[in-house]
Formats: sequence, C-alpha cells, structure tokens
Amino acid sequence: MSSVNQGNEFPHDSTLHATEANRREFLALMAASLGLAGLTACSPPANEKIVPYVRPPEEIVPGKPLFFATAMPIAGYGVGLLAESHLGRPTKIEGNPEHPASLGAADAFAQASVLTLYDPDRSQVVINAGRIATWEAFLEALVVEIQGKRASQGQGLRILTETVTSPTLAWQIDQFLKMFPAARWHRYEPVGADSMRTASRLLFGRYADPRYRFDRAAVILSLEADFLASMPGRLRYAREFSSRRRPVEGNMNRLYVFESTPTITGAMADHRFPVRSSDIPALAHGIWTALQSGGADVPEGLRHGIDAIVKDLYARRGESLVLAGASQPPDVHILAHHINAALGNVGATIDYAAPAEFDPTEHGESLRTLVDEMRSGAVDILVILGGNPVYAAPADLEFEKHLRNVRFRVHHSLYHDETSDLCHWHIPETHYLESWGDVRAFDGTATIIQPLIDPLYGGKTPYELMTALLGQGSRSSYDIVRSYWSGVQKQDFEAFWRKALHDGKIDGKIDGKIEDPSPSGREWRVAPGEGPPVPQPPPPGLELVFRPDPTIFDGRFANNGWLQELPKPLSKIVWDNVVQMSPATAAALGLKNEDMIEVRSRGRTIQGPVWVAPGQADNSIAVFLGYGRTRAGRVGSNRGYNAYAIRTSTAPWTAHDIEIRKTGQRYLLASTQHHHSMEDRNVVRGAALKEYKQNPHFAQTPSDDPKALPTLYPERPPESNAWGMTIDLGACIGCNACVVACQAENNVPVVGKAQVLNHREMHWLRVDLYDSATESRANPEFLFQPMMCVHCENAPCEPVCPVGATTHSVEGLNEMTYNRCVGTRYCSNNCPYKVRRFNFFQYAVTEVPSLKLLYNPDVTVRSRGVMEKCTYCVQRINAARIEAKKEDRPIRDGEIVTACQSACPADAIVFGNLLDPESRVSKLKQDPRNYGVLAELNTRPRTTYLARIWNPNPDISRKA
Repeated sequence: MSSVNQGNEFPHDSTLHATEANRREFLALMAASLGLAGLTACSPPANEKIVPYVRPPEEIVPGKPLFFATAMPIAGYGVGLLAESHLGRPTKIEGNPEHPASLGAADAFAQASVLTLYDPDRSQVVINAGRIATWEAFLEALVVEIQGKRASQGQGLRILTETVTSPTLAWQIDQFLKMFPAARWHRYEPVGADSMRTASRLLFGRYADPRYRFDRAAVILSLEADFLASMPGRLRYAREFSSRRRPVEGNMNRLYVFESTPTITGAMADHRFPVRSSDIPALAHGIWTALQSGGADVPEGLRHGIDAIVKDLYARRGESLVLAGASQPPDVHILAHHINAALGNVGATIDYAAPAEFDPTEHGESLRTLVDEMRSGAVDILVILGGNPVYAAPADLEFEKHLRNVRFRVHHSLYHDETSDLCHWHIPETHYLESWGDVRAFDGTATIIQPLIDPLYGGKTPYELMTALLGQGSRSSYDIVRSYWSGVQKQDFEAFWRKALHDGKIDGKIDGKIEDPSPSGREWRVAPGEGPPVPQPPPPGLELVFRPDPTIFDGRFANNGWLQELPKPLSKIVWDNVVQMSPATAAALGLKNEDMIEVRSRGRTIQGPVWVAPGQADNSIAVFLGYGRTRAGRVGSNRGYNAYAIRTSTAPWTAHDIEIRKTGQRYLLASTQHHHSMEDRNVVRGAALKEYKQNPHFAQTPSDDPKALPTLYPERPPESNAWGMTIDLGACIGCNACVVACQAENNVPVVGKAQVLNHREMHWLRVDLYDSATESRANPEFLFQPMMCVHCENAPCEPVCPVGATTHSVEGLNEMTYNRCVGTRYCSNNCPYKVRRFNFFQYAVTEVPSLKLLYNPDVTVRSRGVMEKCTYCVQRINAARIEAKKEDRPIRDGEIVTACQSACPADAIVFGNLLDPESRVSKLKQDPRNYGVLAELNTRPRTTYLARIWNPNPDISRKA
C-alpha cells in the first residue's frame, strides 16, 4: 500500500452542528479561559506599587528563565521533569533528559499541570463542617483525637492513600503504624495494577513488577496492554519502541495488538486485532499451547493469524516480548509470564523488579476491607490522603454510604471535591510545583520534588499532615524530607543533597532486578494446578469495558481546561465522554452517533451519548472513566456521565449481562475530526516495509523537488540560518503531548465546547487522524499526522494580507505582526493547510490574578480580532541567537528545541538549520521517505514529513 486512503477522514454517520453561542456559558468560560475563573467586580482598580530589589538575587536575570529539576507524581509514580521559571513563576514543563523514566519527554498530563497550579478553583482554606477554619484549629482537634487513641494503640484508626512511592511518606506511615499497632493503612487507585500484582503473587510467591525493554524487542505481542499511553513507564517505552520504527536503520520491530477498544498502541500496530476483552484469555492460552504442542487451542472465530504470530514469536526467541494490560485478569498475566519464559525473553526483553510502591498490595481488596470495617462500625477515625474515593470507588461497595458511619473524617486533597464534602475536615493540598517532597519512578529511581514557588493558597503537604498525626508538632516539608534522606545518606549529606536537586534523580537508589523471581529457584508457582490456568469461556453477547479517559485519566484532571479541550487521540471528542461501540454493533442496536442511551448493569444505570468508532470490537461497548463529576470545579463539574456509577469491585474492567436502551434523546458532541479538512488530497503517505525496500522513494512526487517547479521570482539570498522541521509519521504515536506543550509555551487559550462546535478552537498544532477503513469500518489502519504552520517559502497567506501583517523573515519564518493585523482573515482563506487561528472573542484571561502568572512573558498574549499560528517558537530561536552572539559563535545544532519537539516522547519531531549539512534535520530531509504536504501547490513548505512504514507479517492479511 503506497498511500493511505483518506476518504474516511470523517466519523461515520456524523452530523455537523452549527449552534448559536450561549452567552452565559461563554462568559463563564472566557472568564476562566485557561480554565476556570469568575469575572472581577465592577470596582475601580486598587492602587498598587512595585518595589525593586535592594539586592537583586544573583541567579535571577529579568527575561532569562531558570530551570529546576523536579518530578510530578501521576497515580503515585514519578515523572522526571524540568520546570521553567520566570522571576519565580513556573510557566512551562519540560522532560528531564537525565531521568530514566522520562528521557527528556513530558506527556500531556505533565504539560498541563502548570495550569492546575494556578487554578483559582483549587482548595484555598481549611474547612470544618462546611465552614472556614484554620490549620491551627485542625491541629488542636487532631491532637485530641489522636491522644484518645493511644491507650488502645490506635484501635479504629485508619489511613487511606493512593499508590505511595514517596520514600519519606512511606517512612512516616511506617513510624505511625509502629506507634499505633492496631491502626491500619489502606490504599486505593481507581486505575491500578491489581491484576499484575495478583499474578505475581500467585506465580512468584511475592510481588514483582515486570520491566520491559522495547529497544531489544524485535517482535512484540500486546494483549490489551496500552504501553504507549497508560503504563507508568509509558514515556520511556514510547522512546524505546519508536527507536525501532525507522526502516533506514534496518532493525524495525513488529507489533501485534489484541484489544477491544482502539488505543494509540493499537494504532501503531503492524497488525491490530479488535476482539472482545473477555476473549483475550482464550487467545493467550491458545498461544501458550501452540508454543508447547505446535497447535493453538483457540475458538474458531479467533484463530485468524494466531499460528503466524506464534511462528514469528518462536523465530525471534530472546528478541520477542509478550505483555498483558491492566484490564486483563491475573490468568492472562500469568500466561504472559510463562510465554516470555518459554521464549527465553526473561533477562533479555523483560526482567523483574521489586515494586516501586512501598508495601505493595492489591488495592481493590484493601479498599473492600476498609469498607467492610466502616460498615461494621470498626472505623472511628479515617484520614484520607489524596484521592477521591466517594467519586471513584466501585459502586457496589457503597463507599459514600458507609463513610458516614465514621465518627471523625479528614480529607486532604487539591480540590474540595466529592469526598471532601462528606468529611468533617478538609485540608487543602499543595501542588507539586509549590512543595517539597520525593517520589519514585516506575523503575525505582527516586527524585526530590523541589518547589519553584511558595504555596499560592496556603496548602499543606501529606508530610506535614503525617507529622501532625505523629504528634511531632509543626514542621516544614523541607525539613521532613531532608530528615529522611539524611538518615539514608549519612556520609557527605550536603554534597549528596545538592547533586540530587541538580540532577533530578538519586543515583544508586534503583532496585536491582530480581534475577530469579521464583522462591525455589527451580520452578515458578502457578495457581491452580501445575501449568498455566485454563481460562473459563466468557458469556456470549455484549460486554461492557471500562477505560480511563485519554485526556482526564480517572477524573483527577477534570478541572483542567487544557485537557478538557484536548481532542481524544482516536475520536477527537472534547469536553465529554461517550459510550463507544463498533459500526456493526451500533447497526444491530439501531443506534447512531449522538443518540442518548441507557446502559444498565447489575441494577445500576448510566446515560450517555453513542459514538460509533471504527476499530472497536464487535459486541464490546466501552465507557470512559473520569467524567460525571459534581464537585470538580467550574470547568469540570457536570460534564459527561459517571462510569464509576456502574463499575463494581468484582468486575472493575469488564462486565456482562448488560442492557442497552435508546432514550429517544440526542446529545450534541464536539469532535474536531470534522475540522480543518484537507480531504481528497494525498497528505499522509505510508507503505509496507517490503514495498519501501522495492521503492524507497515511493512517498515522493516530482513536486517534492523544489527545482522541478519553475518560478519567475528570484531565489531569496541564503542567510546563515534557514529553519526547518521534519516529522516522522512512523514514530509519531498520536499522544497529543505536543499539542499541550505548544499551548503552554505560546499562551494559547481555551474557548469552550460551544466555540469548538463552531470550529473555533485555537490550538496552533493539531494531530490529524486518518484511517484506511473499508466500507465496514471494522478494522482500519490508523495514522497520525501533527499539522501546524509549515512555514512555506512561497506562502499563499502572505500576498493576500492587505496590511502586511504576515510576512517572511530572512531565515524563512512565516511571521505574524499581531498589532498590525486587522482581522480580514484573507490569510486563513488562502492557507491550504488550514492552520491559522482567529480570535473571535477576547479569549485570553486578564482578570484573574492567579492565571496572569501562567503566561509565558516571551510570547505576546493576543487580543480579539487577531490571527495567530505556529511561529516555530521564534522566542526560543531569538534566545539562542542572543546566547550565540554573546559567545561569538554560530548557533549549534540541537541548541534550539521547539516546544512540540521537547515534549515528544517518540522523538518524532526534529528542528534545525537546513543550511547546515551536518544538522540532524538536514540529514532527515535527505531520507527517501521525506515529502512535503501539498508540495504540488509550489508552497515549498519548510516542515516536511517522513512517510510511515508498516512491518506486516507476510502470512497475515493487513486488513485482518
């Protein structure tokens, strides 16, 4: 296949809605455009004074940012980051290139975390029984309660946390449990790894986490494991995986994916098989039996491709990898471990490590035990550190009901949320950018979390709350964290501390791999019997699968406007969640896009809109967690449905015996897949590896050679720099980290759902999704294409501007002069790439003090009536030029890194000087896969693309 069919760019059976903007909703969103605030009062501005430094700090130079190494905990696990600060204000997040878990990348959650820092809806005061209180009043009440528990050694005292990988916090909790032996510590993570933990306990007799080496794997089999988006090691895994997707290096890997719901991992597969989630255990067992006996014992409807996959895995023994996803039951994880062992992969592409989580446990069972104790009245005091169990706990546990039985309830969280509302005391939590702490990454690497700014709203860290529980008075989190690490590193502690802060990681604190996870050293434990478990056949008919939302995860990011307006990678839905089903299932049920349906499971119901998704497995219906919040904040509340309302502890990922009922109502969905279309043009290109080897230049046309098209205009004289970019479509995983990075770097506003429906979203960079679906749209091949201003050398937008607001620089940048723009939008009409954005309203927030701190001072905040677009991060180019001029040298290759490039975990984006033949971008421009989008228009784009190459198994049909 030399070209991907683009005729199916639009969702099946979709309608384009033109709605009149709701002024009240729009003003509410505009007042919080970046997320979240109210309008200021109509009083005159207060008199203000600015006072200069008497002695300016040596390290602070106005206009020059500082970078600090830190880490962001996400679901307990740390991601190593560099935080950019302007005069004490964090404004941008980058990945820490020295950190083994991030390798210099940062996902969309990390990029958007700076907006959460300045969110005016964050909890700002201590609350007691619905009234504002003080930290001191809480300490007094807590001392009385804790003193009353000393005689009983903590009987009835419970702590509930999320995943804890912080060494300091774990140390404090351990101290607490020793002080109160009858107390108990419970944990719950809504999107956790219980199946993996259960499997390791059954198989190895201990908890052991698998660690994967995708850079060593030639053949990969994913059993519903979304390792590019959902696993704690996703950033490292994306970099390692994409490093073997470049055909010129001659070591392309091959990826097989079995999954029920399309994911970005499935979109990157060479062969993707949409199957019901409950059918995967039988597939895994069939693969195991085929490796043992040569014949796959698989149900007839699932046999296609299995023999070829087994043959491929066996041929690459020691270079293959099989992994199971969190949504699969423990039996599948056990089978995956057995298959890897049989293939000789253990120690090569997979090894095992002691979990980074302290005192690991199975969270579902831990929460169930707590609820049982609350039900019986055994819990007298409950301290909840983080999380939102009232919202996210399984519905059958009735956590909210039994929480009311607890006499003294404390909740520590970033927002006054659903759980806070039911607790006697709510303590505001600090953001990781404003507090000291520590955390471990998925591989055990520890990082000191250092703040860049004092707490904006007077929040407290969990370390300070634990100190209060321990009766140690009031101590700063800085002192607490240093106290722990000074006990660990007794020799030359100050040098150790400075190095840890500087590097953003602590060397030598990574757990070594478990060479033999078997307790006997001879054979693994299994349960039941002597071999891998034989799965029970699943019930026929429909299944319901629960999945974390791609942009707001489990609901913790619901009040983040950047993430709410970030299109989901494979549906492009914004501001909502949907009930997703395949075209065949929708047709069988008589449903179409935007139909409201009622989903009933075990006596519980939710209502949500239908979304027909190519690639969704037949008879598998997906619902997405994270929406339906009632106390998220002004941006995240009352959006979508709450999938937790029908999720149970016995079936947290897959449910059967469901009923679907059409309500007769319709619900308006905003999907950007409709927008900025370049349909019927060959803008994305790809081929199989065999076709590429036969014709390496398949992606190029005569128009890709700029000299092939005659011109009457003289060439521009070459300058010292000519900036350009390449984007590798074979490496891009469609994760959208680049979109949020661009938004944060360039002060791009949020516009709200109503404006998105009018095609008025403001993202400078979009990630277009194309598929090659057949008429049935059952199993398409997906292809992502980041699209921004391509900085044409013959830019169609420039000659049509009547006021010269868009011009061409001597270094090849297509520049915008904002204060010259009068908003005719002629440039947008004449742009064939549809990458210009117009401010129809005053989207930028200027009234909310906290959000003013968010803006990058190096980038102009645009006003109403102004056109804007990608600038190649010209502010970064200028900063590098100034540094080079000061040092009297040319700009080095790699010295300028655009925001999208720095965020990309797959290293798909490369920027640099085209006039430097040794620059990385110049060399990539010589790759035979390099082509320009719409080059036949003689626009001569500076941004070009490397065509995607698939590596299919010749024994399996590409369309299977």
